[in-house]
Amino acid sequence: MKTGKLSNHLITALLIIGALVMLLPLYWVFAMAVRPRSEIFDMAAGFFPSRIGTDGFTKLFANYPVWNWIGNTAFVAVVSAALTVFFNLLAGYAFAKLTFWGRDVLFVIILSTIMIPIQVVLVPEFMVINWLHLLNSLWGVILPRCAEAFGIFMARQFMLSIPNELLEAARLDGANEFQIFQKVVLPLCKPLIAVLVVFAVVWRWNDFSWPLVVLTDQKNFMLQQGLNLLKGDPSQDWNSIMALAVICMVPMIVLFAFCQRFFVQGIAGSGLK
Repeated sequence: MKTGKLSNHLITALLIIGALVMLLPLYWVFAMAVRPRSEIFDMAAGFFPSRIGTDGFTKLFANYPVWNWIGNTAFVAVVSAALTVFFNLLAGYAFAKLTFWGRDVLFVIILSTIMIPIQVVLVPEFMVINWLHLLNSLWGVILPRCAEAFGIFMARQFMLSIPNELLEAARLDGANEFQIFQKVVLPLCKPLIAVLVVFAVVWRWNDFSWPLVVLTDQKNFMLQQGLNLLKGDPSQDWNSIMALAVICMVPMIVLFAFCQRFFVQGIAGSGLK
């Protein structure tokens, strides 16, 4: 028993140390955002700021259209997540519960696209978006990412665990496939939906390369493009750069904190390790 308690204490201590290591960069970003500018590169300044100031945030919002960036990023993240989750769930249901010619081959083809680097498809996607006259438009960022192979895979794996008897009973009651999907399958997929929402929002919120190609006007930038713009500024106000980094991080931390319970259940239910 004593050995078991010692092992538990050791595991707890290791987890605490690991958590502190993970939290250290987050703390340092916040400290750099509120630290006096004179202390940023002063090695003798200490681990904690001598005073907490908001100059970085004030200059950031005064010199750049940050509210536009936040609104653009939130719009892209929310709309993209809604569309992505909807299409991923429909595709996952089709691959898991419907029988049609070429189903398994098509699923393997979709799954194999995960191995294709995004840089390979940037030029073809750019040409399509240009043909649709969606350059420098938030819809040009949203539409090419309306379905993800990884999300389809997770949805299929999760829905395979749903008993076929439930679906057959609904069919006997006269329900069509979309009614079965809406009234039988979706209520059982809440953990999966939470996982897909978290993944989709985080991916869109932190997306950099594709919006950098599509968006050219500073007012249409997303937060990651704004952060890149600040980094390229000759003045390089590190207080403002780190303040924008804090703004980028906080919504994702809050989102994961609220969805953590469903997130763990959805990962476990999808069979991912």
